[in-house]
Amino acid sequence: MNTLKKSGHAPVNGISMYYEVHGEGALPLILIHGGGSTIETSFGVLLPLLALNHKVIALELQAHGRTTDRDKPESFEQDADDVAALLTHLNIDRANILGFSNGGTTTLQLAIRHPQLVNKIVVMAGAYKRDGFMNGFFYFMQTATFESMPQPLKDAYIRVTPNKEGLLNMFNKDKQRMIDFTDINDEAISSIKAPALFMVSYKDVITIEHTLAMAKLVAAGQLIVLPGAHGQFFGEMAIADNQNNTPKAAAILINEFLKI
Repeated sequence: MNTLKKSGHAPVNGISMYYEVHGEGALPLILIHGGGSTIETSFGVLLPLLALNHKVIALELQAHGRTTDRDKPESFEQDADDVAALLTHLNIDRANILGFSNGGTTTLQLAIRHPQLVNKIVVMAGAYKRDGFMNGFFYFMQTATFESMPQPLKDAYIRVTPNKEGLLNMFNKDKQRMIDFTDINDEAISSIKAPALFMVSYKDVITIEHTLAMAKLVAAGQLIVLPGAHGQFFGEMAIADNQNNTPKAAAILINEFLKI
């Protein structure tokens, strides 16, 4: 289903940020992808389901997909500021925000740093502390090589930006960001006033206990645990399958939460 209404690049804090607009609706829903990803790899299945009920704006962050890089390391704080600048560029005063994995952590930072822009947030497999990741995660990041990057992510990048050096640069910056990941303190998470839905898979990279802790810290926080592994419940890196209704169920749950 082709829901694309518009696409373009916006000048954002020294980079050219790619974005797409899908569907229609009064209050935009912003989608923030995971690390190493494009719009398609994170949201190829979920986006058209959400665009049935929302004006969806999907974007690609620094060094990812069709967005250019800057001569600075990646950070979740910078990503949040970039998303905020994109909203300002698009004359959006307030929006719902949905982020997956690294995009979930960016969503947290957006709600902390730019609360005036945020209506509700959906954080899917996001993290705020190092101990929230599965055992061995940071050891793996220390030893990860470009060869270990999932091939579908490599293929997706090259498909939209045929530049192997850019792909390697994205991998190296993503890896270093996770190696250097520092905790967000509890007080900052507790400062989030926006209603927040935390979603996590039963066998995720982020633990259920960690996700529950975040949901408890946010006054208007809620938690949903769904079957599968990292990103599986909404069809990350997957082809739409009419026999698999889990992404449709996830979209229904998200829509119910976002109702005014």
